[in-house]
Amino acid sequence: MKEKIIAKATDLFLKLGFKSVTMDDIAGEMCISKKTIYKYFCNKELLIEESTSMVHKEVHQIIDSIVAKNHNAIEENFEIRKMFKEMFKAGDTSPVYQLKKHYPEIYDTVMSREISECNIIFKQNIEKGIQQGLYRKDTPIDTYVNFYYTLIFSINGNISSEKEANELELQALEYHTRALATAEGIIELENQLHNYHL
Repeated sequence: MKEKIIAKATDLFLKLGFKSVTMDDIAGEMCISKKTIYKYFCNKELLIEESTSMVHKEVHQIIDSIVAKNHNAIEENFEIRKMFKEMFKAGDTSPVYQLKKHYPEIYDTVMSREISECNIIFKQNIEKGIQQGLYRKDTPIDTYVNFYYTLIFSINGNISSEKEANELELQALEYHTRALATAEGIIELENQLHNYHL
């Protein structure tokens, strides 16, 4: 039952927002009593923590499966971008923005976890791109990793509209890739941008 409550709550949080979904809403959607939810979660904050933890695991499992497909480095980033777009397309308001605004302590925990995970992913992607000749050999990897995640997390934490955040994240990915790319990488980037908009 606990897992079912987390799954339903996560679905509602991503669609309607962390602030607007109440324990009553979750109970109503599941046709159970609110008392049943409180048996597992003494407050909404605990449920949000479990929910964000579940989303984190899901996202990183999908990212791992994309990386395992062994796309070239640029295509890999675009596949990850598409995954995020699909995952969060249901909501009007960015879930990360809402979390930062209404539950700052949970947001800080989520961000510190994401930063360390994303650091590894971004770094591996740059190293892969350099080996494939798509990114410049003289790239200061750690600096570019910092630039990119600062951009991405700034967009997510400060833009309330999920649609606008998605568009800006795509522009940030293009900006990031252009800064890294060799001539061959630019050709691949243009190809990915073309396919993304089809």
